[in-house]
Amino acid sequence: MPIRAVFFDVGETLVDEHRLYRDYAMRMGVTYEFFMERIEAAMAERQPVKNVFAAVKPGFDFKAARAQREAEGKKFVIGPHDFYDDAAHVLATLKACGYFIGIVGNQPASAEAMLRESGLAADFIATSEGWGVSKPDPAFFVKVVEAAGMPAHHIAYVGDRVDNDVLPARAAGMWPVLIRRGPWGRAQWDWPEAEEARHRIESLAELPELLRGPTPP
Repeated sequence: MPIRAVFFDVGETLVDEHRLYRDYAMRMGVTYEFFMERIEAAMAERQPVKNVFAAVKPGFDFKAARAQREAEGKKFVIGPHDFYDDAAHVLATLKACGYFIGIVGNQPASAEAMLRESGLAADFIATSEGWGVSKPDPAFFVKVVEAAGMPAHHIAYVGDRVDNDVLPARAAGMWPVLIRRGPWGRAQWDWPEAEEARHRIESLAELPELLRGPTPP
């Protein structure tokens, strides 16, 4: 049962979000390095997202900070400079090899147009907000299967999180691939559940060769 479609998460899989993290660190009055160290420790301990920022600055209101960013004109934007260096080349390579390429993650609906305008080689692009359902809800992965138009066992889903990507994709019958980058990827890499990933990679550049290999049921 070979893989025929590859779907990608967005944040910290295709898009490097360090610019956003630096902005939050500045608003908290701490260094970027301190910010990343504290939130990765909180993530590794499986703290809820609301507690992750509180681990850096007790009482920090994430929603208020996001609203303030938008009021300052710093709305959510994905530009060519935000993609990891391996993203465009690997997607183009996989598409040239005949794979159906999809991009869908937990993102605002506005990201859809940005991703389409980015020039990435993709057959399908969507967002959780546009779909009205977010990971790790099983319904999200049902929609991935519908978008691919093929059985789940022919679909690989690539993401940086064990809880949001690997486990629900595997439960849906897909071929989950865990990439180690970004705070979530580094924090969850050593979780026991990370072994549920069919492949664990350090770079998207590893994908073409991995997917060409045998994929037992």
